[in-house]
Amino acid sequence: MASLVKSLRAISDPTRLRLLLVLLEEELTVAELQEILGMGQSRISANLALLKREGIASDRRVGKNIFYSARAENTSRFKLILEAARHELPEAVHDHAAMHRALRKRKDKAAEYFNKLAGKFGRTYVPGRSWQALAYALLRLMPPLVIADLGAGEGLLAQLLARGARKVIAVDNSEKMVEVGANLAREHGFKNLEYRLGDIEDPPIEQGSVDLALFSQSLHHAASPQRAVSAAHCLLCDGGKIVVLDLLRHSHEQARELYADVWLGFTELELHQILKKAGFSRIEISIVSGETQAPHFQTLLASAIK
Repeated sequence: MASLVKSLRAISDPTRLRLLLVLLEEELTVAELQEILGMGQSRISANLALLKREGIASDRRVGKNIFYSARAENTSRFKLILEAARHELPEAVHDHAAMHRALRKRKDKAAEYFNKLAGKFGRTYVPGRSWQALAYALLRLMPPLVIADLGAGEGLLAQLLARGARKVIAVDNSEKMVEVGANLAREHGFKNLEYRLGDIEDPPIEQGSVDLALFSQSLHHAASPQRAVSAAHCLLCDGGKIVVLDLLRHSHEQARELYADVWLGFTELELHQILKKAGFSRIEISIVSGETQAPHFQTLLASAIK
């Protein structure tokens, strides 16, 4: 009972309630929480430390960033209190809107980077893009399929897949990338390749209409990798497959500025958990390539079945 009383005391503060309400929805950094709540770093950090101490919040380090989230298993007993706070706290509506603005900034930063890169993709270095890794992915494909290439960029891989696929839908949130890719598809005569502007966390594709959902070095650009993979699960027909090519977790912090990366890759365990939580089964993950030059990026290949 003492533990419950301490936890109740911890969430009785309006600031900590506001923190919990947004952290139950998204994993956020202190900087993002400062922007959302309009508070100073020391105040945010002090309240997060108290929530962590009581086991109500948790954190994880990704490079130089620390991401905080609410521990759903330990906040479920306060569900009624949190629901009441959501309706009664005057700042709750503002915080919810500010949180979505902060997440949009994550996405806009990546989109701005790729807008500048459009038309130069084949001549520019991108970490983890390896023909060796792509070859492994292609070996697992069985055409003719309906394929969603999520976060396709100019769609170099989509154009390869279109040679044997029934249809390829290439989705990207960069207008310039979609424009360049669509022009390339027309120039090369691909009638079965369609480019669509959209977010990989909510792709503009009919649910249950795709045989294969593909993330090729795009998942680490998602504001929420879990939401992107869960959205892919919805797109797939029963028995459909997801394939993810992405970077193994690394510590090259400069990738955030150089390549607009949101996440510094994923461990095999993290990727497995994301796929499992989204509802996938028969999950297979392996390291399929490694670069010989610093910072020695390695590429993970994961596949799973809906």
